[in-house]
Amino acid sequence: MPHYFDAEPTAVSRPTTVELVLPDVRLTLASDTGVFASSAVDPGTKYLLLDGPRPAPAARQLLDLGCGYGPIALTLAVRAPQATVWAVDVNERARELCARNAEALGLGNVTVAAPDDMPDDIVFDGIWSNPPIRIGKRALHDLLTRWLARLAPDAHAALVVQKHLGSDSLARWLTENGWVVQRLGSRRGYRILDVGRAAFDPAGAAR
Repeated sequence: MPHYFDAEPTAVSRPTTVELVLPDVRLTLASDTGVFASSAVDPGTKYLLLDGPRPAPAARQLLDLGCGYGPIALTLAVRAPQATVWAVDVNERARELCARNAEALGLGNVTVAAPDDMPDDIVFDGIWSNPPIRIGKRALHDLLTRWLARLAPDAHAALVVQKHLGSDSLARWLTENGWVVQRLGSRRGYRILDVGRAAFDPAGAAR
């Protein structure tokens, strides 16, 4: 059975368009079968963009982890024109759509990349993600461990996760692994989680 997190989707292509309407941003996005939320912007994604944190004015490197066709990355690019927005996804079709949408919208500050093609020296001033919960707990933990480690010392990640898909257990796991997690909001079964580094004293011991 094909999944949106397959590297090379096998679903027959059926191009369509999706509307993203926010108070400050309105985007018409190309979409297709074989990518996440292909027929409409996912409610969790829209909730994150409505009520989640905005990019800091000084932010220079932002990450949309699991970009799909680009609703988060492109919104970040509009809201933070001074920043480079990295749109990362394993799904080749999703990356192609995101890149096409960025070009069509004239958003030259979006860079689309496969996970293994990301430069190793980039440190992120913020991460936004509707993470692929359905890849399985171990794979999800590995994914978050890999990318959260690239947050700048004072930067945060904003994750939106459905409660019935394990948002509360994910928050516990993150806390147990040294991250500071706060619930920023909850609506219609979705949680927005703020994830930041623990504070450290000069000797390196966590406070």
